[in-house]
Amino acid sequence: MKADPSVYDQIRDALAKPGEGSSDFDLNGRMGLVAPDQLRPAGVLVPLIERQGQINVILTKRSSHLKHHPGQIAFPGGKVEPTDADVTAAALREAREEIGLPTELVEVLGYLPRHETVSVFSMTPVVARITNDFPQVAEPGEVEEIFEVPLAHLLNPDNYRVQGRRWRGQRREYFVAPYGPYYIWGATARICRVLADRMA
Repeated sequence: MKADPSVYDQIRDALAKPGEGSSDFDLNGRMGLVAPDQLRPAGVLVPLIERQGQINVILTKRSSHLKHHPGQIAFPGGKVEPTDADVTAAALREAREEIGLPTELVEVLGYLPRHETVSVFSMTPVVARITNDFPQVAEPGEVEEIFEVPLAHLLNPDNYRVQGRRWRGQRREYFVAPYGPYYIWGATARICRVLADRMA
């Protein structure tokens, strides 16, 4: 059983809508944001794959030893390297390295607005359909675990909450969208919430 193909048309239409970018500071005014010219470009892949008639999103749990966002739930992706043509190329390269995703299986559906992170990245989410299954291989030292979450869970606004913690001496609030044992929060949850709002 395959997912309704019209869902991908709905996603394309949602991604084509105009809209402003998001940021890790959206719930906290502009506290902590740096000037746009100080942000480093990055690309992340939002990989959609069909499983028994439903669409899942592939996510990773980052290694606890990493400098940026250790142990957090994230999309495959990273900063744009000099050898990358653009943010799409960076996202595809990182997905190949981090989860073993062959580039030829990726059908780009569109893009979400850029997301500014506390780690000083301007991150472009590349939303893509994965056209066939593939052996998922976690990159040693970078990715602790690869897992999937139903897209329907992430598109349901009722599954999001706002939580907070102390950061640099002030309380910082952020979106969370827990799924089973996985605590999806921060930039990943914010990007998913942007997609959910566009699909609503």
